[in-house]
Amino acid sequence: MKNTTDLYVYFIFVSVIITCITLDFYYGNTDLLIPFLISTITTFLITYLGIPKLKEIKIKQIIRKEGPKNHLVKEGTPTMGGIFIIPIGIIIGNIININKEGYMIIITLSLLTIVFMLIGLIDDYVSLKRKTNTGLSPTEKIILQVFMSLIFIFICLFNEWITQDILITNKIINLQYLIFPLSLFVLLAESNSTNLTDGLDGLLSGCSVLIFTGFTIHLVLDNQSIQTTLARFCIAMAGTCMGFLFLNKNPAKIFMGDSGSLAIGACLGGIGLLSNSLWTLLIMGGIFAAESISVICQVSIFKVTKKIKGQGYRLFLMTPMHHHFELQGHNEKKIVGNFWLVTFCLIILSLICTIKS
Repeated sequence: MKNTTDLYVYFIFVSVIITCITLDFYYGNTDLLIPFLISTITTFLITYLGIPKLKEIKIKQIIRKEGPKNHLVKEGTPTMGGIFIIPIGIIIGNIININKEGYMIIITLSLLTIVFMLIGLIDDYVSLKRKTNTGLSPTEKIILQVFMSLIFIFICLFNEWITQDILITNKIINLQYLIFPLSLFVLLAESNSTNLTDGLDGLLSGCSVLIFTGFTIHLVLDNQSIQTTLARFCIAMAGTCMGFLFLNKNPAKIFMGDSGSLAIGACLGGIGLLSNSLWTLLIMGGIFAAESISVICQVSIFKVTKKIKGQGYRLFLMTPMHHHFELQGHNEKKIVGNFWLVTFCLIILSLICTIKS
């Protein structure tokens, strides 16, 4: 099983390289391969060198006792890996786009991503200080996310970077003022979905590599200079997730933490809004959506049945959904591999829809 996991990781790596070479050769002005390789190598080296430092200052994962018992062996693994991967992806994504059309969009997207990384960092720090698996309260986290998201949305709408005409497949829907709540929902939903998905070794980092790459292809196919600028930023983020995946795959040498998971979700949500690709985001990020829906259904059904019958009913053994499969007896590596495969298939499906429309 170990060899199979390694094979999956190297397959993802080689697939992204082939994708970059193909797009660079066919379109000529995309410049994707170099930022991907630089981002991957830089992230791997800095994270590898940072792991001993995190151990020295005791930045270690705390496992919740009510979770799957096989996770207890992960207690003490360094966490907060997001502080390595997010800045690297952003720096390289900005360098490759300097003086390119739409560079101010990249700066604004970078600030959104950094701010969500800081929210996650605060959450991680509070969790470590309290020596529990929970940091900020849900209310505190949501307030911070809403405030920062609104600033991003207002800046984008003021500069007309986000349009009120939402494209779904080949249909245009004018939302008018509903674009405000929709944009806010997208950023909150995506950042918290990726946060929920980050529960197994390599699960989020692997899915993120695939989705950022899928978005890169989608944006390049759109064949607009501004979209190509976003595509270069996407591939830099794909690279930083790839470099981290080499160390985050099972058995993980380091965890991402909320500093990474919240930032990745906000970044993907921002890209979806700026490129008017919300339908693409929904399909490619189907695993993220399923993880969130499993939690929502579990909580809702439990509360309703408890109120009606006096005893709560659980739809899943445990949520998010990946824990349900664990408690059913499935191997963690197999679950992660299957989730990667589903994400890969969803990306292919989304790209087919893009080409046809």
